[in-house]
Amino acid sequence: MRSGRSIVKMAEEEQRKKIPLVPENLLKKRKAYQALKATQAKQALLQKKQRKGKEFKFKRLEWFLHDAWRQQRDKVRLRRLEVKPHGLEVPDEHSLAFVVRIQRIKGVSLTVQRTIARLRLKKIFSGVFFNVTPKTIKTLRVVEPYVTWGFPNLKSVRELILKRGQAKVKNKIIPLTDNTVIEEHLGKFGVICLEDLIHEIAFPGKNFQVISGFLCPFQLSVARHATKNRVGFLKEVGSPGYRGERINQLIRQLN
Repeated sequence: MRSGRSIVKMAEEEQRKKIPLVPENLLKKRKAYQALKATQAKQALLQKKQRKGKEFKFKRLEWFLHDAWRQQRDKVRLRRLEVKPHGLEVPDEHSLAFVVRIQRIKGVSLTVQRTIARLRLKKIFSGVFFNVTPKTIKTLRVVEPYVTWGFPNLKSVRELILKRGQAKVKNKIIPLTDNTVIEEHLGKFGVICLEDLIHEIAFPGKNFQVISGFLCPFQLSVARHATKNRVGFLKEVGSPGYRGERINQLIRQLN
């Protein structure tokens, strides 16, 4: 009986040790597929190394003419501002303004590009708060065809900061959701919470420049159809330049 059981066990072990057979054509396919993948990986690596050099982009002649026309237009407009400076009369009751960039600046004059960078409006449909002074009005006249600005109310300021308020701390952009961050960086100016920050922005004081500099530019949202129908979307947004208290409607639209 024992010998019979041992024979059965040995037969079972042999069955278990049997390696499943794979058809020869399937093995050939696998080998060819692995070789193909290896060659594709080598080609991709070579292409990546070749891309590290300078990329030549084709640019139509119309774009050169368009850029030259924009630069010439800016040059004439800025020369007129120097010869006949006519500043915009700002009502005394308004001391806070919000400026939004609504046009592309590719190909414009260097003066306009530097002014846009000084205003921290590097991206299209980004906005910042600033204090209304004769100097800032003169700055806005330089970039007037590319931005729109007006006087926001307390409701607009609150909605922008609560929804899109961000600050740059240690080279990291963080949302303003924690009062400890605000107190740590602005506590010496008497700003310890989000409500204090909103009040200091809405009613500018002596520390407005520091507090507004603490905030990152507000990146406003754009409708989905804007990329497909840019002209129609710009008609909805409106023309650039001064728009007074109507800036609140734009903030509601893009916030």
